[in-house]
Amino acid sequence: MLKISTSSFNKTLPLFSLSKPFVIPNGALLFGKQVYCLNSDAAAVTRPRRQSRGRNGVEVRAVASRLGTIYPVKLAESVTVTVSAELPIGQALEDWLFHEKVFYLMLTDNDGKELGEYAYHIKISNEAEFNANFNIPEDFGEVGAISITNEQKTEVFIKNIVLDLRSGKSEFTCNSWVASKNDDPQPRVFFSNKSYLPSQTPKGLVKLRKDDLLQLRGYGEEQEERKSFQRIYDYDTYDDLGDPEKSLKLLRPVLGGNEHPYPRRCRTGREKITIEGQTFETRLDKGSPYVPINENFSKSKEAQFKFKTIYSMLHAVIPTIKEKVFATPNSRFPFFTSIDLLYNEGINLPVNNEYLGDGSTALEWLHRIIKATGDLKYKILRFELPETFKRNRFSWLSDEEFGRQTLAGMNPLSIKRVTNWPIMSNLDPKIYGNPESALTTALVDTQINIMTVEEAIKEKRLFIIDYHDALLPFVNKVRKLENTTLYGSRTLFFLDDEQQTLKPLAIELTRPPNDLKPQWKEVYTPGTCATSEWLWKLAKVHALANDTGYHQLISHWLRTHCCTEPYIIATHRCLSAMHPIYKLLLSHCRYTMEINALARQNLINAGGIIETTFSPGEYSLELSSYIYDIAWRFDHEAIPADLISRGMAIEDPLEPHGIKLVIDDYPYAKDGLDMWAIIEEWVTTYVNHYYTIPSMVESDKELQNWWTEVRTKGHADKKDEPWWPKLKTQDDLIYIVSTIIWVAAGHHSAVNFGQYPYGGYFPNRPTIARTTMPTEDPVDNVMESFIEKPEDTLLRCFPSEMQAATVMAVLDLLSAHSPDEEYLGTIPEPSWKEDPEIMEAFDKFDSKLKVLDDEIDKRNANKDLKNRNGVGVMPYELLKRTSERGVTGKGVPNSISI
Repeated sequence: MLKISTSSFNKTLPLFSLSKPFVIPNGALLFGKQVYCLNSDAAAVTRPRRQSRGRNGVEVRAVASRLGTIYPVKLAESVTVTVSAELPIGQALEDWLFHEKVFYLMLTDNDGKELGEYAYHIKISNEAEFNANFNIPEDFGEVGAISITNEQKTEVFIKNIVLDLRSGKSEFTCNSWVASKNDDPQPRVFFSNKSYLPSQTPKGLVKLRKDDLLQLRGYGEEQEERKSFQRIYDYDTYDDLGDPEKSLKLLRPVLGGNEHPYPRRCRTGREKITIEGQTFETRLDKGSPYVPINENFSKSKEAQFKFKTIYSMLHAVIPTIKEKVFATPNSRFPFFTSIDLLYNEGINLPVNNEYLGDGSTALEWLHRIIKATGDLKYKILRFELPETFKRNRFSWLSDEEFGRQTLAGMNPLSIKRVTNWPIMSNLDPKIYGNPESALTTALVDTQINIMTVEEAIKEKRLFIIDYHDALLPFVNKVRKLENTTLYGSRTLFFLDDEQQTLKPLAIELTRPPNDLKPQWKEVYTPGTCATSEWLWKLAKVHALANDTGYHQLISHWLRTHCCTEPYIIATHRCLSAMHPIYKLLLSHCRYTMEINALARQNLINAGGIIETTFSPGEYSLELSSYIYDIAWRFDHEAIPADLISRGMAIEDPLEPHGIKLVIDDYPYAKDGLDMWAIIEEWVTTYVNHYYTIPSMVESDKELQNWWTEVRTKGHADKKDEPWWPKLKTQDDLIYIVSTIIWVAAGHHSAVNFGQYPYGGYFPNRPTIARTTMPTEDPVDNVMESFIEKPEDTLLRCFPSEMQAATVMAVLDLLSAHSPDEEYLGTIPEPSWKEDPEIMEAFDKFDSKLKVLDDEIDKRNANKDLKNRNGVGVMPYELLKRTSERGVTGKGVPNSISI
């Protein structure tokens, strides 16, 4: 190696005779591994340009030369930055193949210094990779952010960015869409995987952090219609469910505000119209409503096609079922054997080969998703018989199964313990009539037989599913609709203390007074003769239709999908991507906003599937608003608080979870409490890792803004309620975050993935009761038909053929797991891998969920647990953590992803 001393350069020597220099474009000379910057002014030191290439040199002193003063510098470290992205389709393909410059990258270090360079493609396949070469000067610090300008004509999905440093690889996990600069000239910023509380943000990233949140809030664009490439999160009311432009019959009230309180959804900014004094957002004729681009599914993932095609298929297939399969929309099943034909032989389905946008046809997707069978050319749709009814085809007739499913079925969230007697309504008696229930002491004493009502209440053995006050205000309105009816209902159960099973005692049905008739109420009990037995079957249809509707509209849609969307909006608006709580919540936000947007477009909209197949009809979403107003409380959404509020558990510090179940064999509660404890332990470790003292919680401006927006904007109609948790300490934050995760994961899974297993054979869970009880207003011909052919009366009360087929198709779709499902505790956030304490806690979280799976299997195998085990009984697996793809009746994803 050439060594040059200072003294040797005191003489005028021919430098180039020692070695031929390499001239760097910035005016430097390179001898071997040493670099000298040239400048005629001996007092000035010239730094190599950032684009210079080379390696760090050996430090030497400044020397003189005939060319001027020569100053040694250290060459920048050569860094390769690789961007991994998913290859766009369609028009974008040409851009990617024939344009070299794909991205412009800007690196920003923690002190705010910047370096920019273009990235060029190096590999194109299903995933494309693009390289940019940076020469980072010695004084350039740790890269804290990378800005990307997308040079293409369409958005690009960036998976990750890797910096190949001398010290090792540094990865920026993106998993995000970046809009074309033609649509959005603002560069997209990605922060490093490290987590920083706002007060800990490196000074060079403070402005980038603030500016990124401003973009997500859409400041300056509040009134503009959102474009598909934008990522703006804002709040709006549900003013897009109706379609009054098409028909006044599709006029629906705006949900959100004083008249109809409701959570807020993501604002799309579409044009507003005013009809009959109300302002509505215009409906889309085609496509999906706006959601921020990062909420869209990745186009290369099968899940994207699955979810998008579900809703496209509903548009293509359901009208075919309605128009071509059945004689009339309201035709009933003529015999019970005709119901069985849906599973045994199938039905002819004259679906045309309408393309759904992904190269598939409606028929192909039916065969792929709904398990249609036979050759495609025969167009036969045959439903899969749910597992429950493979085990016991007649379980739907059983009172024991009726009681069991209140604890281990599709809707285990409505059963309550009776604590007061007599049962009284809280509704205005001037409007709704006598508030006292017809469930009298004498009647119930007779049904219990072994003890009095007072004794049963004292021993915590009397339970009820009470939809009287929830539904009675809608009865008269619903009864004006065709082919449906409604009652306020109460279903009373008695606990067999030894078996821990519920025995149905009685069903009370109530009609409020109207202009023509007084209040009517009647109690039905398990039959002691042929007539009472058939009346009991009919009363169960009404009770089950009410429970199924309440499940879908409240336990499922309102309490999970609808109430979670404000949490997601606030998370993106208020918490930086660098914030540790953002990183904790992100996986629990996955796909929910797009699922909800598609539901508004096709499922819960005016004239949509919910309105045409469930008893409340066009009042379905108005009913959910009413229940939100009178019953929803954030502080009751965690499963321990929910169980206590329903009297299904009592506080007991000696119990493992601090509460004791009133019914020990309550599968949803037993498994759910264990899962809650595991979630809470994980969140506790995580929160305490970042917030070591309470004042850190109170001083975190992003966190405080987040919780304020959840309460005052996302749930604006309940902003003044006293029950909202405060956010002052670590314990407050732990409870709030654990509740959100529980609702998105455990609660949603318990009410979603059992829909087809329990509702796929519709007599078990009818969604609608279409006729009144024959004893309500006895008419000679109705009573005569009931007496002669009670089976016909039951079939007329059931959903029509069209309604049943539609609901079963939808439940099959919505009960299925996608191939890319992300299950609770299985995939750590990338930044956690760099923090041993957090990864240790996450691994423990994962391990404990595996142990819970094993414990659930043991419980299901325990012959003493009659609500989980027995002849023909389906084990309770809805809170088992993982699942195979498809309809399995188990699996707990991180988020509300279907």
